[in-house]
Amino acid sequence: MFFPLSHLILHYNQKPKNQSMKKNGFLLLLFIPVTLLQAQELQPVTLKQPDKTSGATIMQAFENRASVLEFTEEEISPDDLSGLLWAANGINRPGTGKRTAPSAMNSQDIDVYAVTKEGVYLYDAATHTLQPVVAGDLRTFVANRQANFAKAPLFLVLVSDLSRFTRGDESQKPVWGACDAGIVSQNISLYCAGTGLATRPRASMNQEKLREALKLKESQILILNHPVAYPAK
Repeated sequence: MFFPLSHLILHYNQKPKNQSMKKNGFLLLLFIPVTLLQAQELQPVTLKQPDKTSGATIMQAFENRASVLEFTEEEISPDDLSGLLWAANGINRPGTGKRTAPSAMNSQDIDVYAVTKEGVYLYDAATHTLQPVVAGDLRTFVANRQANFAKAPLFLVLVSDLSRFTRGDESQKPVWGACDAGIVSQNISLYCAGTGLATRPRASMNQEKLREALKLKESQILILNHPVAYPAK
């Protein structure tokens, strides 16, 4: 049985009868899995409705689009986070559930994971919410060898679930998934270019550690990721 962290801290801070009890209480805290304690605090995030009148014109976004190498640590605002995720792969036709990004045979195979310092969330386009996946800072897994990127406040990780392609040759499905991820990636890049955010499409990430942490199925393929931040001054 695991007890709430606040209860354990309160219990530990009470004056012990002897130093042995104090030592045992400290050891108990050490053996409690940190991820379980963090998971109690990771909650779903209801996003604001995106402002569809914001940003530059599409031609200005093309003019501004660039892949940057420096990322600041300032948190992404609720407005920008909402618009970014909706632009990436949100629902733009509620009557049919179709997305801002097309997919092969409308399979909607791309899942967008938001990786922050608090934990990892899965974007749920149907409810425009972020659903908790795992607590803890996994940004270094996504940054991989480019460790300086890990300070970006947000990574969007694009995963294709090949099982959603219900027909077609098996050898074609990874190609379709890669194409679909590329379209979502371009949506992210153009949104950032049009709203003053900085990003960079990347294929590099620690695939093994991320697959394990996110508990991905065999059919789910990690394809691309985007660090997202405000530009360096």
